[in-house]
Amino acid sequence: MDVRQGLEQRQAEGRPIVVGLVGCGQMGSGLVHVMDQMTGMDVRVISDLDSARALETFVALGLSRSDIVVTDDTGIAQDALTAGKRVVTGDALLLTRVPAVEAIVEATGLAEVGATVAWNAILRGKHIIMLNVETDVTVGLLLNQLAQRAGVVYTVASGDEPGVCMGLYNFARTLGFEVVCMGKGKNNVIDLAATPSSCREEALARGMNPKMLAAFKDGSKTMVEMAAVSNATGLVPDVPGMHGARVDVPDLCRQLIPAQDGGILNQRGCVEYSTGRVAPGVFAVVTSHEPRVRVDMTFVGMGSGPYYTLYRPYHLCNIETPLSVAEAVLNQQPTIVPQALVSEVVAVAKRDLAPGDVLGEVGEADYYNRIYTFAEAQALRGLPMGLASGARVTTPVKAGTLLTLDSVAPDTSRFVYKLRQLQDEMVYHG
Repeated sequence: MDVRQGLEQRQAEGRPIVVGLVGCGQMGSGLVHVMDQMTGMDVRVISDLDSARALETFVALGLSRSDIVVTDDTGIAQDALTAGKRVVTGDALLLTRVPAVEAIVEATGLAEVGATVAWNAILRGKHIIMLNVETDVTVGLLLNQLAQRAGVVYTVASGDEPGVCMGLYNFARTLGFEVVCMGKGKNNVIDLAATPSSCREEALARGMNPKMLAAFKDGSKTMVEMAAVSNATGLVPDVPGMHGARVDVPDLCRQLIPAQDGGILNQRGCVEYSTGRVAPGVFAVVTSHEPRVRVDMTFVGMGSGPYYTLYRPYHLCNIETPLSVAEAVLNQQPTIVPQALVSEVVAVAKRDLAPGDVLGEVGEADYYNRIYTFAEAQALRGLPMGLASGARVTTPVKAGTLLTLDSVAPDTSRFVYKLRQLQDEMVYHG
Protein backbone atom coordinates (compact mmCIF):
# COMPACT_ATOMS: atom_id res chain seq x y z
CA MET A 1 0.00 0.00 0.00
CA ASP A 2 1.28 3.48 -0.84
CA VAL A 3 2.07 5.12 2.50
CA ARG A 4 0.62 8.53 1.69
CA GLN A 5 -2.60 7.06 0.34
CA GLY A 6 -2.83 4.65 3.27
CA LEU A 7 -2.50 7.48 5.79
CA GLU A 8 -5.07 9.58 3.93
CA GLN A 9 -7.45 6.63 4.00
CA ARG A 10 -6.95 6.15 7.75
CA GLN A 11 -7.67 9.85 8.26
CA ALA A 12 -10.78 9.76 6.09
CA GLU A 13 -12.06 6.77 8.05
CA GLY A 14 -11.57 8.67 11.31
CA ARG A 15 -9.02 6.22 12.65
CA PRO A 16 -5.53 7.72 12.43
CA ILE A 17 -2.69 5.54 13.69
CA VAL A 18 -2.37 6.01 17.45
CA VAL A 19 1.32 6.21 18.36
CA GLY A 20 2.97 6.07 21.78
CA LEU A 21 6.37 7.64 22.42
CA VAL A 22 8.91 6.59 25.05
CA GLY A 23 11.48 9.29 25.67
CA CYS A 24 10.62 12.94 25.04
CA GLY A 25 14.07 14.41 24.55
CA GLN A 26 15.27 16.34 21.52
CA MET A 27 14.41 13.60 19.02
CA GLY A 28 11.22 12.47 20.72
CA SER A 29 9.68 15.90 21.09
CA GLY A 30 10.60 16.73 17.51
CA LEU A 31 8.86 13.57 16.36
CA VAL A 32 5.64 14.67 18.07
CA HIS A 33 5.66 17.93 16.13
CA VAL A 34 6.31 16.18 12.82
CA MET A 35 3.38 13.81 13.32
CA ASP A 36 1.17 16.73 14.31
CA GLN A 37 1.53 18.19 10.82
CA MET A 38 0.86 14.83 9.14
CA THR A 39 -2.32 13.17 7.99
CA GLY A 40 -3.32 9.79 9.37
CA MET A 41 -1.24 9.43 12.54
CA ASP A 42 -0.79 11.12 15.93
CA VAL A 43 1.37 10.71 19.01
CA ARG A 44 -1.32 10.35 21.64
CA VAL A 45 0.71 9.05 24.60
CA ILE A 46 4.13 10.17 25.82
CA SER A 47 6.14 8.43 28.52
CA ASP A 48 9.00 10.34 30.08
CA LEU A 49 10.47 10.44 33.57
CA ASP A 50 10.14 14.23 33.32
CA SER A 51 6.38 14.67 32.97
CA ALA A 52 6.78 18.43 32.62
CA ARG A 53 8.80 17.93 29.45
CA ALA A 54 6.10 15.72 27.95
CA LEU A 55 3.38 18.16 28.97
CA GLU A 56 5.26 21.06 27.40
CA THR A 57 5.53 19.14 24.14
CA PHE A 58 1.79 18.60 23.94
CA VAL A 59 1.02 22.18 24.99
CA ALA A 60 3.36 23.44 22.27
CA LEU A 61 1.00 21.81 19.75
CA GLY A 62 -1.74 24.16 20.91
CA LEU A 63 -3.46 21.76 23.29
CA SER A 64 -4.85 23.09 26.54
CA ARG A 65 -3.90 21.51 29.85
CA SER A 66 -7.45 20.13 30.09
CA ASP A 67 -6.80 18.11 26.92
CA ILE A 68 -4.00 16.17 28.63
CA VAL A 69 -4.34 13.47 31.27
CA VAL A 70 -1.37 12.57 33.46
CA THR A 71 -1.70 9.01 34.73
CA ASP A 72 0.06 5.69 35.26
CA ASP A 73 -3.27 3.83 35.30
CA THR A 74 -4.03 1.76 32.18
CA GLY A 75 -7.80 2.10 32.40
CA ILE A 76 -7.71 5.84 32.91
CA ALA A 77 -5.31 6.20 29.99
CA GLN A 78 -7.54 4.13 27.69
CA ASP A 79 -10.61 6.15 28.68
CA ALA A 80 -8.74 9.39 28.05
CA LEU A 81 -7.70 8.28 24.57
CA THR A 82 -11.25 7.19 23.78
CA ALA A 83 -12.39 10.67 24.79
CA GLY A 84 -9.90 12.26 22.37
CA LYS A 85 -7.42 13.40 24.98
CA ARG A 86 -3.65 12.97 25.14
CA VAL A 87 -1.87 11.06 27.89
CA VAL A 88 1.38 11.68 29.75
CA THR A 89 2.85 8.95 31.95
CA GLY A 90 6.02 8.09 33.79
CA ASP A 91 5.43 4.38 33.18
CA ALA A 92 6.89 3.36 29.83
CA LEU A 93 5.16 -0.02 29.97
CA LEU A 94 1.74 1.62 30.21
CA LEU A 95 2.04 2.25 26.45
CA THR A 96 2.30 -1.49 25.87
CA ARG A 97 -0.87 -2.14 27.91
CA VAL A 98 -3.23 0.46 26.46
CA PRO A 99 -5.31 -1.18 23.69
CA ALA A 100 -5.67 2.02 21.65
CA VAL A 101 -1.91 2.32 20.98
CA GLU A 102 -0.96 0.58 17.72
CA ALA A 103 2.73 1.45 17.48
CA ILE A 104 5.39 2.57 19.95
CA VAL A 105 8.47 4.63 19.15
CA GLU A 106 11.32 4.03 21.64
CA ALA A 107 13.64 7.05 21.77
CA THR A 108 15.54 6.85 25.05
CA GLY A 109 18.88 5.56 23.73
CA LEU A 110 19.15 3.34 26.82
CA ALA A 111 19.59 -0.37 26.13
CA GLU A 112 17.86 -1.47 29.33
CA VAL A 113 14.76 0.66 28.74
CA GLY A 114 14.65 -0.15 25.04
CA ALA A 115 14.87 -3.89 25.63
CA THR A 116 12.12 -3.83 28.25
CA VAL A 117 9.74 -1.69 26.20
CA ALA A 118 10.34 -3.59 22.95
CA TRP A 119 9.87 -7.01 24.57
CA ASN A 120 6.60 -6.01 26.23
CA ALA A 121 5.31 -4.21 23.14
CA ILE A 122 5.86 -7.28 20.99
CA LEU A 123 4.27 -9.64 23.50
CA ARG A 124 1.19 -7.40 23.54
CA GLY A 125 0.89 -7.23 19.76
CA LYS A 126 2.21 -3.72 19.14
CA HIS A 127 4.66 -2.60 16.47
CA ILE A 128 7.89 -1.23 17.90
CA ILE A 129 9.99 1.38 16.09
CA MET A 130 13.44 1.97 17.56
CA LEU A 131 15.12 5.35 17.64
CA ASN A 132 17.24 3.41 20.12
CA VAL A 133 19.93 1.71 18.05
CA GLU A 134 21.86 0.87 21.22
CA THR A 135 19.24 -1.74 22.03
CA ASP A 136 19.19 -3.05 18.48
CA VAL A 137 22.91 -3.86 18.31
CA THR A 138 22.66 -5.62 21.67
CA VAL A 139 19.50 -7.75 21.41
CA GLY A 140 17.85 -6.74 18.13
CA LEU A 141 18.31 -10.14 16.53
CA LEU A 142 16.23 -11.76 19.25
CA LEU A 143 13.60 -9.00 19.26
CA ASN A 144 13.16 -9.21 15.50
CA GLN A 145 12.64 -12.96 15.57
CA LEU A 146 10.16 -12.61 18.44
CA ALA A 147 8.25 -9.94 16.50
CA GLN A 148 8.05 -12.10 13.40
CA ARG A 149 6.55 -14.94 15.42
CA ALA A 150 4.09 -12.52 17.07
CA GLY A 151 2.96 -11.06 13.73
CA VAL A 152 4.15 -7.52 14.47
CA VAL A 153 6.99 -5.38 13.19
CA TYR A 154 10.20 -4.64 15.05
CA THR A 155 12.40 -2.12 13.22
CA VAL A 156 15.05 0.54 13.59
CA ALA A 157 13.65 3.85 12.40
CA SER A 158 14.05 5.61 9.11
CA GLY A 159 15.89 8.90 9.45
CA ASP A 160 18.69 7.51 11.57
CA GLU A 161 21.69 6.69 9.38
CA PRO A 162 21.12 2.91 9.53
CA GLY A 163 17.64 3.22 8.04
CA VAL A 164 18.78 5.62 5.34
CA CYS A 165 21.80 3.43 4.54
CA MET A 166 19.47 0.45 4.18
CA GLY A 167 17.48 2.32 1.57
CA LEU A 168 20.63 2.89 -0.49
CA TYR A 169 21.74 -0.70 0.01
CA ASN A 170 18.40 -2.12 -1.15
CA PHE A 171 18.40 0.20 -4.16
CA ALA A 172 21.88 -0.91 -5.23
CA ARG A 173 21.45 -4.62 -4.59
CA THR A 174 18.04 -4.76 -6.27
CA LEU A 175 19.66 -3.37 -9.44
CA GLY A 176 22.40 -5.99 -9.22
CA PHE A 177 25.28 -3.74 -8.11
CA GLU A 178 27.91 -5.01 -5.70
CA VAL A 179 28.13 -2.83 -2.58
CA VAL A 180 31.84 -2.46 -1.90
CA CYS A 181 31.51 -0.01 0.98
CA MET A 182 28.61 1.65 2.76
CA GLY A 183 28.85 4.41 5.29
CA LYS A 184 28.00 7.76 6.76
CA GLY A 185 29.58 11.14 7.18
CA LYS A 186 30.71 12.23 10.63
CA ASN A 187 30.90 15.98 11.12
CA ASN A 188 33.77 15.92 13.62
CA VAL A 189 36.90 13.95 14.35
CA ILE A 190 36.42 11.46 17.16
CA ASP A 191 37.34 12.76 20.63
CA LEU A 192 37.77 9.66 22.76
CA ALA A 193 37.97 11.75 25.92
CA ALA A 194 34.62 13.54 25.43
CA THR A 195 32.42 13.65 28.55
CA PRO A 196 29.20 15.43 29.46
CA SER A 197 31.27 18.00 31.33
CA SER A 198 33.53 18.77 28.38
CA CYS A 199 30.52 18.96 26.04
CA ARG A 200 28.12 20.82 28.30
CA GLU A 201 28.48 24.33 26.92
CA GLU A 202 28.14 23.24 23.29
CA ALA A 203 25.29 20.86 24.10
CA LEU A 204 23.24 23.49 25.89
CA ALA A 205 23.80 25.95 23.05
CA ARG A 206 22.46 23.36 20.61
CA GLY A 207 19.57 22.26 22.81
CA MET A 208 21.08 18.81 23.32
CA ASN A 209 21.64 16.53 26.28
CA PRO A 210 25.40 16.80 27.10
CA LYS A 211 25.62 13.02 27.52
CA MET A 212 24.17 12.48 24.05
CA LEU A 213 26.59 14.96 22.48
CA ALA A 214 29.50 13.22 24.23
CA ALA A 215 28.32 9.90 22.77
CA PHE A 216 28.48 11.45 19.31
CA LYS A 217 31.88 13.01 19.89
CA ASP A 218 33.54 9.91 21.39
CA GLY A 219 32.40 7.87 18.38
CA SER A 220 29.99 5.59 20.24
CA LYS A 221 26.98 6.63 18.16
CA THR A 222 28.85 6.08 14.89
CA MET A 223 30.01 2.63 15.99
CA VAL A 224 26.46 1.67 16.98
CA GLU A 225 24.91 2.98 13.77
CA MET A 226 27.31 1.16 11.47
CA ALA A 227 27.03 -2.04 13.50
CA ALA A 228 23.29 -1.94 12.85
CA VAL A 229 23.99 -1.60 9.12
CA SER A 230 26.51 -4.44 9.31
CA ASN A 231 24.09 -6.80 11.07
CA ALA A 232 21.37 -6.02 8.54
CA THR A 233 23.49 -6.36 5.38
CA GLY A 234 26.43 -8.63 6.15
CA LEU A 235 28.95 -5.86 5.45
CA VAL A 236 31.83 -5.82 7.94
CA PRO A 237 34.14 -3.30 9.62
CA ASP A 238 37.43 -3.56 7.75
CA VAL A 239 39.40 -2.95 10.96
CA PRO A 240 38.26 -2.51 14.57
CA GLY A 241 36.71 0.93 14.87
CA MET A 242 36.71 1.33 11.05
CA HIS A 243 39.20 3.62 9.27
CA GLY A 244 37.33 6.90 9.65
CA ALA A 245 39.44 8.55 6.95
CA ARG A 246 38.88 12.16 5.90
CA VAL A 247 37.38 11.62 2.45
CA ASP A 248 35.15 14.07 0.59
CA VAL A 249 32.23 12.92 -1.55
CA PRO A 250 34.04 13.03 -4.94
CA ASP A 251 36.80 10.78 -3.58
CA LEU A 252 34.67 8.15 -1.85
CA CYS A 253 34.74 5.88 -4.91
CA ARG A 254 38.51 6.33 -5.22
CA GLN A 255 39.54 5.76 -1.61
CA LEU A 256 36.92 3.53 0.02
CA ILE A 257 37.74 0.66 -2.32
CA PRO A 258 40.17 -2.30 -2.10
CA ALA A 259 43.86 -1.46 -1.67
CA GLN A 260 44.68 -3.43 -4.81
CA ASP A 261 42.71 -0.83 -6.75
CA GLY A 262 44.29 2.15 -5.01
CA GLY A 263 42.01 2.44 -1.99
CA ILE A 264 42.40 1.87 1.73
CA LEU A 265 40.25 -1.23 2.30
CA ASN A 266 41.69 -4.67 2.92
CA GLN A 267 38.55 -6.35 1.60
CA ARG A 268 35.28 -5.78 -0.21
CA GLY A 269 31.94 -5.35 1.50
CA CYS A 270 32.69 -2.97 4.38
CA VAL A 271 30.96 -0.45 6.61
CA GLU A 272 32.77 2.85 7.13
CA TYR A 273 32.49 6.49 8.09
CA SER A 274 34.20 9.58 6.77
CA THR A 275 35.14 12.80 8.56
CA GLY A 276 35.40 14.61 5.23
CA ARG A 277 32.67 16.69 3.61
CA VAL A 278 30.04 13.95 3.63
CA ALA A 279 27.88 14.64 6.70
CA PRO A 280 24.95 14.74 7.12
CA GLY A 281 24.78 12.33 4.19
CA VAL A 282 25.22 8.60 3.72
CA PHE A 283 26.84 6.79 0.83
CA ALA A 284 27.35 3.49 -0.93
CA VAL A 285 30.36 2.77 -3.12
CA VAL A 286 29.22 0.27 -5.73
CA THR A 287 30.48 -1.49 -8.80
CA SER A 288 29.14 -3.60 -11.65
CA HIS A 289 30.78 -6.47 -13.43
CA GLU A 290 28.63 -5.92 -16.53
CA PRO A 291 30.52 -3.87 -19.18
CA ARG A 292 27.37 -2.31 -20.67
CA VAL A 293 26.20 -1.13 -17.25
CA ARG A 294 29.56 0.58 -16.75
CA VAL A 295 29.16 2.35 -20.09
CA ASP A 296 25.71 3.54 -19.06
CA MET A 297 26.91 4.69 -15.62
CA THR A 298 29.49 6.87 -17.36
CA PHE A 299 26.82 8.18 -19.76
CA VAL A 300 24.54 9.26 -16.89
CA GLY A 301 27.36 11.17 -15.22
CA MET A 302 28.45 8.74 -12.50
CA GLY A 303 32.12 8.77 -13.55
CA SER A 304 34.41 6.45 -15.45
CA GLY A 305 34.25 3.65 -12.89
CA PRO A 306 34.70 0.88 -12.15
CA TYR A 307 33.56 2.19 -8.75
CA TYR A 308 30.71 4.66 -8.32
CA THR A 309 29.31 6.63 -5.41
CA LEU A 310 25.61 6.65 -4.55
CA TYR A 311 25.15 9.56 -2.18
CA ARG A 312 22.17 10.81 -0.22
CA PRO A 313 23.17 14.23 1.12
CA TYR A 314 20.94 14.21 4.19
CA HIS A 315 19.32 12.17 6.88
CA LEU A 316 16.49 13.81 8.77
CA CYS A 317 16.60 11.86 12.04
CA ASN A 318 13.23 11.97 13.84
CA ILE A 319 11.63 13.87 10.96
CA GLU A 320 11.68 10.69 8.86
CA THR A 321 10.73 8.31 11.65
CA PRO A 322 6.97 8.49 10.90
CA LEU A 323 7.68 6.73 7.60
CA SER A 324 8.82 3.68 9.54
CA VAL A 325 5.71 3.85 11.71
CA ALA A 326 3.48 3.97 8.63
CA GLU A 327 5.30 1.14 6.86
CA ALA A 328 5.05 -1.03 9.96
CA VAL A 329 1.35 -0.43 10.57
CA LEU A 330 0.07 -0.22 6.99
CA ASN A 331 2.35 -2.69 5.22
CA GLN A 332 3.86 -4.78 8.04
CA GLN A 333 7.31 -3.90 6.68
CA PRO A 334 10.42 -3.01 8.70
CA THR A 335 12.92 -0.35 7.63
CA ILE A 336 16.04 -2.15 8.84
CA VAL A 337 16.46 -5.19 11.09
CA PRO A 338 19.42 -7.43 12.01
CA GLN A 339 19.68 -10.63 10.01
CA ALA A 340 22.74 -12.02 11.81
CA LEU A 341 25.37 -11.04 14.37
CA VAL A 342 28.02 -9.78 11.97
CA SER A 343 29.38 -6.97 14.17
CA GLU A 344 29.55 -6.24 17.88
CA VAL A 345 30.04 -2.90 19.63
CA VAL A 346 32.41 -3.33 22.56
CA ALA A 347 33.16 -0.95 25.44
CA VAL A 348 36.66 0.52 25.89
CA ALA A 349 37.83 2.27 29.06
CA LYS A 350 37.74 6.07 28.71
CA ARG A 351 39.64 6.52 31.98
CA ASP A 352 41.58 4.33 34.38
CA LEU A 353 39.09 2.08 36.14
CA ALA A 354 39.52 0.44 39.54
CA PRO A 355 37.91 -2.67 41.03
CA GLY A 356 34.51 -1.79 42.43
CA ASP A 357 33.83 1.02 39.94
CA VAL A 358 30.32 0.81 38.48
CA LEU A 359 30.05 1.86 34.86
CA GLY A 360 27.67 4.61 33.81
CA GLU A 361 25.73 5.11 30.58
CA VAL A 362 26.98 5.57 27.02
CA GLY A 363 28.45 9.05 26.62
CA GLU A 364 29.51 9.40 30.23
CA ALA A 365 33.06 9.41 31.60
CA ASP A 366 33.74 5.68 31.97
CA TYR A 367 33.94 4.19 28.46
CA TYR A 368 33.58 4.78 24.76
CA ASN A 369 32.67 2.11 22.22
CA ARG A 370 34.31 0.46 19.23
CA ILE A 371 32.95 -1.78 16.48
CA TYR A 372 34.51 -5.21 15.86
CA THR A 373 33.42 -8.14 13.80
CA PHE A 374 31.33 -10.38 16.01
CA ALA A 375 33.91 -13.15 15.70
CA GLU A 376 36.73 -10.83 16.84
CA ALA A 377 34.69 -9.55 19.77
CA GLN A 378 33.89 -13.07 20.88
CA ALA A 379 37.53 -14.14 20.67
CA LEU A 380 38.52 -11.15 22.81
CA ARG A 381 35.61 -11.72 25.23
CA GLY A 382 34.68 -8.09 24.72
CA LEU A 383 31.92 -6.57 26.85
CA PRO A 384 28.94 -5.73 24.60
CA MET A 385 28.18 -2.04 24.80
CA GLY A 386 24.56 -2.62 25.79
CA LEU A 387 25.64 -4.58 28.87
CA ALA A 388 28.17 -2.01 30.10
CA SER A 389 25.86 0.27 32.08
CA GLY A 390 25.71 -0.89 35.68
CA ALA A 391 28.56 -3.37 35.22
CA ARG A 392 31.11 -3.60 38.04
CA VAL A 393 34.85 -3.49 37.38
CA THR A 394 36.62 -6.54 38.84
CA THR A 395 40.27 -5.90 37.91
CA PRO A 396 42.23 -2.67 37.24
CA VAL A 397 41.76 -1.41 33.68
CA LYS A 398 43.90 1.27 32.04
CA ALA A 399 42.35 3.95 29.84
CA GLY A 400 42.19 2.80 26.22
CA THR A 401 41.91 -0.87 27.19
CA LEU A 402 39.12 -3.06 25.88
CA LEU A 403 36.66 -4.02 28.61
CA THR A 404 36.15 -7.76 28.72
CA LEU A 405 34.05 -10.26 30.57
CA ASP A 406 37.24 -11.08 32.49
CA SER A 407 37.68 -7.52 33.79
CA VAL A 408 34.06 -6.41 34.22
CA ALA A 409 31.00 -8.19 35.64
CA PRO A 410 27.72 -7.15 33.97
CA ASP A 411 24.66 -6.53 36.12
CA THR A 412 22.88 -9.85 35.66
CA SER A 413 19.64 -8.50 37.12
CA ARG A 414 19.08 -6.20 34.17
CA PHE A 415 16.49 -7.22 31.61
CA VAL A 416 18.77 -6.48 28.67
CA TYR A 417 21.33 -8.92 30.12
CA LYS A 418 18.70 -11.65 30.33
CA LEU A 419 17.60 -11.01 26.73
CA ARG A 420 21.22 -11.13 25.61
CA GLN A 421 21.61 -14.51 27.27
CA LEU A 422 18.55 -15.74 25.35
CA GLN A 423 19.95 -14.32 22.14
CA ASP A 424 23.33 -15.98 22.68
CA GLU A 425 21.57 -19.27 23.31
CA MET A 426 19.64 -18.82 20.08
CA VAL A 427 22.77 -17.98 18.08
CA TYR A 428 24.95 -20.77 19.41
CA HIS A 429 22.41 -23.52 19.93
CA GLY A 430 19.62 -22.68 17.49
